[in-house]
Amino acid sequence: MRGPSVAGHFKNFFPSLQGKVLGQRWYRRKLRCGHRFTPPFRFQFKPSVELAKTILILSVIVPFVRLLNVGLGHEKLGNAMKAVILAGGMGTRLREETEYRPKPMVEIGGKPILWHIMKTLSHQGLKDFVVCLGYKGEQIKDYFINYETWANDVVVKLGSNDISVKDSNSESEDWSITLANTGQNTMTGGRIFKIRDYVKNERFLCTYGDGLANIDLGKLLSFHEKHGKIATVTAVRPTTRFGAMSIEPDGTVSEFTEKPKSEAWVNGGFFIFEPEIFDYLDENSVLETKPLEAIAKAGELHAYQHDGFWQPMDTFRESQELNELWGKNQAPWKVW
Repeated sequence: MRGPSVAGHFKNFFPSLQGKVLGQRWYRRKLRCGHRFTPPFRFQFKPSVELAKTILILSVIVPFVRLLNVGLGHEKLGNAMKAVILAGGMGTRLREETEYRPKPMVEIGGKPILWHIMKTLSHQGLKDFVVCLGYKGEQIKDYFINYETWANDVVVKLGSNDISVKDSNSESEDWSITLANTGQNTMTGGRIFKIRDYVKNERFLCTYGDGLANIDLGKLLSFHEKHGKIATVTAVRPTTRFGAMSIEPDGTVSEFTEKPKSEAWVNGGFFIFEPEIFDYLDENSVLETKPLEAIAKAGELHAYQHDGFWQPMDTFRESQELNELWGKNQAPWKVW
């Protein structure tokens, strides 16, 4: 004799579950005789209307949620890796500004260019930063240590020296920032070498603290993972300073283009490095010379070609151009 259906016991959780168990009397009798076993179940799975509705809803919601995680075509990575920013150079070509502050602290629209770089990266999921400090690095430390104070209202109680921050501004960021002293005169490769303990034995992104781009980090990372080499460099074609002309043999100008993009691809930063990069670095390395030359010779360097916006801030003129774009609300790097 077979016992009653067990479906009733699970109807609130599994509406499509159907099955029967052996009779309770038979089961108790076997237990008294010393048997220890699990009674066999006989299931017959029948998809329910509720299950079909659930599958239909998920098929609509999941792509929609994924779409929300893509800003202007830039897919969010999650906190996939750390971002190392080289912010220790002296910026001698921008002496009008860097006489008094480090170049990463030169402002665009009232915010340091370093903030703009970090904002672009964090919007796409990279929120764990290692900033390599050098020239006037104490100003960068001061900026981030007091970031909440600058961005919000504060209440100061004299005597007790208590300071409380009133969250009246939405500019607070959920970033983790390691401010690493890497030396006043250390070169780019040496700065990366000195922060090796902060990135541990993990893949990391590395870029310069004076260059902006609307690069899609999701595509960059996919490219890097696909080729599986030690390093990826983002290759860009900078805008030329002057108008270009096509001239016929008789002197006729057949085409005139104001400030076109260069035909040559150059180093635009936004590297992705595997931990093996440290095998090519030491404290005196210049990243762009022997290390990258050796990696390229070994076939371990690939270039991700970014044909979108890219602009360094090497001169006062470029600083003005970036501020003008921001002022007109036409900043291509503002993907957030």
